[in-house]
Amino acid sequence: MSLLVEVFVREPDGEIRMLDVPDDVYRSGGFESWRTTVWGHEFVRALGARFLPLLAEDDLYVEAGDVPEFLREVALLRTRLDAVARGTRRPRTVQEHRHQIETRLRIIEESAHKALEIGGGVLIW
Repeated sequence: MSLLVEVFVREPDGEIRMLDVPDDVYRSGGFESWRTTVWGHEFVRALGARFLPLLAEDDLYVEAGDVPEFLREVALLRTRLDAVARGTRRPRTVQEHRHQIETRLRIIEESAHKALEIGGGVLIW
């Protein structure tokens, strides 16, 4: 299983409407196990991450007003890629793990930018 990254908007009645994404767009935010082994790992928390570690407990809803702060968190992790790859649990080499994390952060960042453009939020589930 894979974590999916979605962009959503809140309707006036509070309901969530997911944006349509073409079938050929890769939307993975990592493997399901990354909830605890990467995003929820103590090392990532120690760097100051506040949003992504929530995946260890539940799905992550980043509301529209929190997207700028969420983007800052993603940028922080991107600047610390080598450390995150070494500091989190991995089934592969550090370099392969780093590449996987970098790819997933790029997908998350692109979705967050789209959410920012439309006044929406990001869901990772």
